[in-house]
Amino acid sequence: MTRDGRRRGRDETEEERADRMWVELIQEVRVAQTGVQILFGFLLTVVFQPKYGRLADTDQVIYIVTVVMGACATGALIGPVSLHRLVSGHRVKPRAVRLASRMTLVGLALLLATMTSSLLLILRVATHDGYVPYLVTAVVAWYILCWYALPLWARRRNTGGSED
Repeated sequence: MTRDGRRRGRDETEEERADRMWVELIQEVRVAQTGVQILFGFLLTVVFQPKYGRLADTDQVIYIVTVVMGACATGALIGPVSLHRLVSGHRVKPRAVRLASRMTLVGLALLLATMTSSLLLILRVATHDGYVPYLVTAVVAWYILCWYALPLWARRRNTGGSED
């Protein structure tokens, strides 16, 4: 309640809050999972293309690192589903939501790294120009702004920094 007697926030139990947060988290994960799975599937096909063998050693290393990060991102973003399946019915949902949220944040960070290295590899192969690192840096800055900076700014501005 606020000083003027109005209710603030939701009137829900810890279990109700965990249920709501779980549904919201799974909706968010569905979006990220789709993106990382499409990107990872595409990456898996690259090695079978004739041009792969003609890539410079540096580009092949970038590709391998990218595939490994994509695999890790896929694991982290699918992890909450497995977590839910394994703990469902064991009365640990509030803790499971916190753990799944952390896994999702790790997955998003790995997705950012995978997209960054994918973009770097594609632009290196496509252009061979010196401006590629600057272009990749600009795109990464955009991702960080959209995925982290603006959401954190909105949270701080509108909630005083408290977590939901």
